[in-house]
Amino acid sequence: MHITGIYAAFATLLVLVLAMRTSLGRHGKRISVGDGGDDDMFLRIRAHANAIENLPLALILLGMLEWNQTRPLWLHAFGCVLIAGRVLHAFGMSVPSFSRFGRVSGTFLTWTVMGVMAVLLLWQWLAFASMA
Repeated sequence: MHITGIYAAFATLLVLVLAMRTSLGRHGKRISVGDGGDDDMFLRIRAHANAIENLPLALILLGMLEWNQTRPLWLHAFGCVLIAGRVLHAFGMSVPSFSRFGRVSGTFLTWTVMGVMAVLLLWQWLAFASMA
């Protein structure tokens, strides 16, 4: 699973950056738990949490497609779209002037690629089941 590993590494680096932003925000604002009613802190927490909520399932789908020997070009396309979507969403949660575009486009790309990967996995299963 060499290809999935590449995108898992990129995803991990993104999650670490978002976690560091959250921790630094907590330290700077002296907030130990929750967001302390601070809007910026809330957005940092949600950007990190949203990545954690979406990336594991997307990477499992990518890994299963790789295991099924899906063409590498498709795997790279899915991985690139996934990471681009997560980065756009993170910027959308972090940069007020980019908020609407980043959040909407990032969510759209993430959900679309996850849906396409899920449908492709089901299609591969049906194709295999019909051969047996």
